[in-house]
This record gives sequence, structure tokens and C-alpha cells, in this order.
Amino acid sequence: MTSIRISAILSRSTSIAALAGALAIGSAHAQTSIPQEAAAPVDDSQAIVVTGFRAALENAVIAKKERDQVVESISAEDIGKLPDASIAESITRLPGLTSQRVSGRSNAISIRGFAPDFSTTLLNGREQTSTGDNRAVEYDQYPSEVVSQVLVYKTPMASLIGQGLSGTVDLRTIRPLDHKDRTISVGARGTYADLGKLNAGSKDKGYRVNASYVDQFANDTIGIALSASYLDEPYQIQEFNAWGYAGDGTAASPKVIGGSKSYVTSTNLTRLGLQGTLEWRPSPNFTTSFDGFYSDFKDDQIKRGVELPLAFGNNLVTLTGATVANGFVTAGTFNNVEGVVRNDVFERRAKLYSFGWNGAWKGDDGWNVTLDLSLSKTDRNELVLESNAGTGRGENVGLKDSIGFISGSKGTFFSPTLNYGDYNLIKLTSPLGWGGTQIAPDGSSILNGQDGYYNNRLIKDELRQYRLDIEREMDNGFLRSVQVGLNYTDRTKSLTPDEAFLGIVANTDGLTSTPVPEQYRKGTTNLDFLGLGPVISYDPRDLLDAGIYKLVKNPYGDVVVKSYDIAEKVMTAYAQGNIDAELGSATLTGNFGVQANWTDQNSNGATATQQGTNANGSPNIVGTARRSSVDYLDVLPSVNLSLRTAGDLVIRLSAAREIIRPRLDDMRASLSYEFNIQGNTALVTGKSGNPTLRPWRANAVDLTFEKYFGHQGYIAAQLFFKDLKSYIYTLDQSFDVAGLALSNPGNGVTILPVGRLEIPVNGKGGKLYGIELAGTLPFSAITQALDGFGVTGSGSYTKTQIAPTPGADSRDLPGYSKWVLNGTAYFEKWGFSARGSVRYRSTFIGELSGFGAARTRRRAAGETIVDAQVGYDFQEGSALHGLSLFIQGQNLTDQPFTTTNPGSPGEVIDYQSYGRRFLAGASFKF
Repeated sequence: MTSIRISAILSRSTSIAALAGALAIGSAHAQTSIPQEAAAPVDDSQAIVVTGFRAALENAVIAKKERDQVVESISAEDIGKLPDASIAESITRLPGLTSQRVSGRSNAISIRGFAPDFSTTLLNGREQTSTGDNRAVEYDQYPSEVVSQVLVYKTPMASLIGQGLSGTVDLRTIRPLDHKDRTISVGARGTYADLGKLNAGSKDKGYRVNASYVDQFANDTIGIALSASYLDEPYQIQEFNAWGYAGDGTAASPKVIGGSKSYVTSTNLTRLGLQGTLEWRPSPNFTTSFDGFYSDFKDDQIKRGVELPLAFGNNLVTLTGATVANGFVTAGTFNNVEGVVRNDVFERRAKLYSFGWNGAWKGDDGWNVTLDLSLSKTDRNELVLESNAGTGRGENVGLKDSIGFISGSKGTFFSPTLNYGDYNLIKLTSPLGWGGTQIAPDGSSILNGQDGYYNNRLIKDELRQYRLDIEREMDNGFLRSVQVGLNYTDRTKSLTPDEAFLGIVANTDGLTSTPVPEQYRKGTTNLDFLGLGPVISYDPRDLLDAGIYKLVKNPYGDVVVKSYDIAEKVMTAYAQGNIDAELGSATLTGNFGVQANWTDQNSNGATATQQGTNANGSPNIVGTARRSSVDYLDVLPSVNLSLRTAGDLVIRLSAAREIIRPRLDDMRASLSYEFNIQGNTALVTGKSGNPTLRPWRANAVDLTFEKYFGHQGYIAAQLFFKDLKSYIYTLDQSFDVAGLALSNPGNGVTILPVGRLEIPVNGKGGKLYGIELAGTLPFSAITQALDGFGVTGSGSYTKTQIAPTPGADSRDLPGYSKWVLNGTAYFEKWGFSARGSVRYRSTFIGELSGFGAARTRRRAAGETIVDAQVGYDFQEGSALHGLSLFIQGQNLTDQPFTTTNPGSPGEVIDYQSYGRRFLAGASFKF
């Protein structure tokens, strides 16, 4: 367990009890996921005041202890306490949780060995849209400054709406009426990336500023909480990437690198986050609130490097002087290589809106009613703009390079003979003629080869949620209350692709290889980390805006069928009994119930068909509408029991039926196909989504043993078992081609009546089980001489037996690590704080963005991340009371991200170095 290091909106006089009440959702055992309005403020006049990291740990212990589900929690520290780059950085330190780094930062969470696709994220108990292609929330969107608590539910209950199969993450913002004092805080920090300014025009320094305001009015019946955060920070990456490896590893055909596409990447991340809550309690029985959240997120990347066709290049490329060890070429020289200099842009824009209204009536007669309405919406676009340069237009035209190389555990190091930073040598062109001749559908534009590519993805995601919960409190000695409720969720998500070929506007003399104009040159970018030296540098957006490049719309079917429009409507009804009974000296608490989900999902897409030919004689492939729908019912029983002994031992037993709905992009109705001609027969092969997919489903059991030391610390052993009754596979299936509008494959060629279609389908599942050991121990529990010192951490071991395709051998799930370990040692006293954190995950299957932003999976190496920080809070009596200072270091050992070909650990595909990051800042509260 750990804390979100955020500038929280907490008065210094806030006690442990009051803070726990403010951060808890509802009463200790109610645990409904609807945002519950708190009772009157707790009287903390007799409470012991504890602040900072230790207070955050104690509140996390309280949240874990009081819940009846298996829950992990992180809570806000006092203002100015060493903020993480994102909430994900803190969540990854919870037991059984980890993340995959993207551009050097954590932005998605894996729970208990499952990929982010298997979990869901709520904001104040409400489902949220995603800035990714699926349902998984990317935590970059949520500034840590606007969140007061995160709850991770590892087991479901009937009243938990939007639950995941591996777990459910609930982000909670502050409730202003739970704070009795006006509180204002401001903070700022600076950031330094020690890799430096890798790309011309990039930055190695950034900053973040934030402010928060909480107040109460009208005799504490009206409360307001406002938070704002702005971030402008750079990330720098040195990345090697291999196309793959040729050969079969035998003495006659040893493995050798097939090609390389390596860059230095500079990212500049900006984000404006705004959050506000207005809360009104006109009577002790009724509380209403309105929450709003807005995030404007921009991720600008420039990638510069050299792409080298090597063993996978044309037949002119030869290999000489090869050094072979164990069937692998570790060194040699490739001759006649035609390198392609790349200046690529990746622009990501996302605006997220989330609004919610809640009204809660707590009757004197035991009847409680809550109504909750919410809207979540995301507008996003991702532009990938690729630009090529080289020594001549077309294959076997320009100068050739002889490149020495050494391949090892960090990828491949090169020794070229050409200077890729010479603007007189390296020109804007299509060095290998990739893409061939392209003519606009109307014949107005001709591209002799592809000088680059323009790929813009426009995504809209909207979710509306309506919920009613009715609770009847009981006095029968066993049931504390009974709940029933209805929830209706209406979600739509669409993707519109906008793709075009990029070409140079021909000069008057007809030349289409041209030097980069002087005014657009940005010097050179150094690729010495791979031995490639300098490369010419420019921004292709500038050349496109200036008319040096033009776009020719890509009309082909592989673009048309990427579009989709998915609608999902879910009606959920639930009934839940909440238990609170005395069993001798122990107390039994918990809940049991059932949730029924009626799902109606619809998908619109396109089927690629030929309609005549283009001006260049190629088939004119267009999309025709394709629609499909399905509805189904899931019944999800659950039980959570917690036996609480007088000795502060809690034994929990949970059993439930769990589901997670299919990936939204897997539900697309689109279909694309092509001919695979062998002799005089043509086999139709294609790819499609599957709108009729049902969810992943699992039966799960959890057993935990937790020993608490009051509210200060605990140790726990958590065992879990999931039996996946269904799983979603991608399989080749036979299909009848009679209904397709097929073109003529050629004279004398017969189309086979049965084709092969690659499609996601529901199949049998497998098993996943494991154990988690966790604890928080303040050393003052051992001896007061060590007051202020302590440790918190966890370790988990997970085993999987899941076959990715029917009949295949069992293998790892995407995102699955067998071992996940983390630990934090800290000292906090007299205003001084210091802590060091380590987290480790063993090897896993990582998900990366491949060509055209398509998903691709690779084996990632295990990694160990080390962070540290120190800070000082000026104490009462000081003229600077309220001021906090801190410094922080992230990834102090410069741990790289490495992937290899599955089953071939020597075949390095990615080797990315992110460098270290150092932060320093201050906050002030009054």
C-alpha cells in the first residue's frame, strides 16, 4: 500500500478519524458504489493528529480493514507531498497490481496478472469513457491533484456497477462538506529529463502547477471544492526497433537481423485538468451534489531516425564477414543498403468530460434512496505523420551504404559509411518506392512512390448512466440492510479513419527529390547511441502546411473497413443483503446478492468491395454498410463474508461470477478480404470483427487472512482462484464467399467457394490463481525508539493455465507477470520525510502500438524501477508554516523497456531507454 503523492485539500488539523470519514464512501459496511453523502462531520477534538505519508498509510489501512470486499486503497497525503507523474505510478505499488510503461510513464494498470482490458475504472462510482481503443482507462487523463482516494475492488458485489473481471478501480474526489475548515492550496514543481534534448527543438525541462480550494457556507450546509492542474513536461526516449530476424537458427541459415527502424523520440505532454464539486445538505436527511471533471490532454511526439532494410531488404543486400554463435549472427557487414531517414510525428489529442448529479435521502424510518445521473464523453484524435528521405527516388537508384553491425542484448549497434546528417546528400523523396504509383480517385494528383503517410484516427466515445438505489435498514440481528437497484448504461463509440499518401509537389523541372528548404531545417539529431550518427531534422507538419507535401486520399478497402460505430445498452438490476451479526466475541459482516445484466449491443461497419478501377488501373475498393446486433443476459451472484475477531484478525471469504465485456474494437462489424492465388485457384482470405461476441466470464473465489495493528499497520495473505468459463480468441474460420462482391482474380483462375476468415470468437477459458502477501509496518509498533520509520510493500505470485487457441499449449495471458514485488521504506518526523521505493515485475506479454496504430504483442523483459524522494514541511511556530518543499528522483537506475520475439530471448525487437527524471517543487496551504 502507498499513497497518491498529491497536493490534497486537507486541513492540517484534520484527524485520522475525520479524514477516514471524509475519504470513505458511505458507512463502514454499506459499501455501495453509488456516491454516498457523508453524515455530519466527526468530532475530532480528542483525536491524535497525524499528517503526511504516515497519515495516508493509516487511512489506506482503515479503508482496507473496514471494507467487506477484498480491497486495496491509496489515500491523499497532506498538501505538497511529492506528486507522482500520474495516479498510475501510485496504484502500481498496491499488492497484485502493476503497469506497462509507455513513453517512460505508467498509464494503464494490470490487476492480478490480467491485461488492462480485464479491469474497469470508475470516477466517483460512475463508469467512464476511455482515451484508448478499448474500455481500459488511461490514467494520464486524471491529474493526481484532483483525486483524494483510490479504491481497487478485487472482488465484486451485487451493487457494484461497471465491475471488471480482474478488478475495479474507483477514483474518488473530495466531498467538501466533510471538511469543517476553509482550505486553499497552491503548488508547483519543475521536472528535468537527464537524457537531455534528444531531438532538435525538444525540451529537457518542464513544470506542473496546481491549486485547490475547499469551503463551506450557510452553516455548513453548502460546500464547494475546486481543483485545477496544468502540466507541461517532456519525455525523452532512445529506442531501437528490429523488423524481425531472418533465418531458422540452423548452421546453414543462422538468425540475423532483418531490418531496423530506430529513433530518438521526444514527447511533450501537456494537460489541463479541472475538477469541481458543489454539495448541498438542506436537511440532515437529504444531500445533493454535482460533480464536474474536464481534461484537455495533448501528447506531441517527434521521432527521428533511420530505417534500414537489411536481411529482409531486396536481393542486392548482401551479408559479409558474419560472426555466428549458437545459430545467431552477432556481427558482420551488410552491403548495398538503401537507408530511409525518417522524421515522423505522432500527435494525440483528447478531451474528456465527466459530469454527475447525486441525490441521497436518508430517512429516519430506515428507508434510504439514492438517485445518480452521469455523463462521460471523450473526443480524441491520433495523427501519425510519416515522412521519408534518402539519396534517390526508387529502389536501386540512390547511393548504397555498407553498414557494420553488432547484435546483442541491447539490440544492434551500427557502423555506417554514409552521413545521414548531410542535407545535400539526404533529400525528401521515396528512397525505395514504397507504395508504388498513387493516383487520386479523381485523377487530379499523381505520386510516383510514397514520400510518407498520413494516418489520422478520429474517435468519439460517450456514456450515459442512470441509477436508482433503495435501501431498507433492518433490526433483526443478522441483516443490517437490504438494497435493490436499477442501473441503465448507454454507450456509443466510433472510429473514423482519415488516411492519405504523402507526396512531394513536383518542381517545374519535374524532379520529385528535393532538399529540405533552408527555412525548415532544424539542424541534425544525434543517433550515436546506435552508432548511426547525425540525421537531418525537420518537422513534416511544416512542409505539409507550406505546400511542399500534398496528400492523396487513400481509397483502398483496408482503410474503409477500419471504421466502426458501436452502441451498447445495458440494463442492470440487483438485490443485495448487507450482514452485520455478532458471533460470540467476533463479528460477521459482509454482503450477498445477485446482479442481472441485460445487454443489447449493435455494431455498424463496412465490407470492402471492388467498384471498377482507379486511374492507375488498381482496383477501386470501397466500403458498403454492414450491420449486426445481439442481446444476451448475464446473472452474477456474489457473496463477501468478513469474520472480525477481537484480536484484530479479519478472515475474508468471497465467491462470485465475474464478467468483462469484449473489447469494443473487436466488436466492429467491418470485413476486409483479398485473394490468395495458388496456381489456377484463388482462396478468399479476410479479417473481421465480431459484433456477436459475448463477455469473458469467470467463477472466482478469494480467501484472505489479515492481521491489523490498530489502524497503524497490518499483514495479509490473500489467495485467489479464477476459473475462466469463456475466453475470446482470434481464429481462422471457414466462410461461404457466395455473398461477397468479388472482382475477377484473373483469366483462368477459379475462386474457391469456401474462404478463410480471421475473426475473434468466444471459446473455452482456463485457470488463473495465486497468492499475495502484503503489509504495512510502522517501526514504532516494535519500539518507540524507531518512531517515524516504517515499511510498506507486497509480493504476489500468479500462475496461469490458459490456452490462447483451442487445443494449443497453455501460455501467458497478455499483461501477465508471474512475480510482482514492491516495497517502500520511509522516515517521517519533525516535518522531515524521506522514502525510497522499488517495484519489480517479471517478464510479460506487452501490448504496443504497431504499424498504423495497430495493436501488436511482444514478450517484454522483467524490470525493476527505483524511485526516491525527500521533503520538508515547515512546522507550527515557523514563519513559513504551511510551506512544503520536496525533491524526487524517478527510474534512478535507468531501467530500459525491452521486448523480444516470443520464445526467442536473443531476438531483441525493442530496446527503449527512458533515462532518469528529477523533480523539485513546493506547495503552500493556508
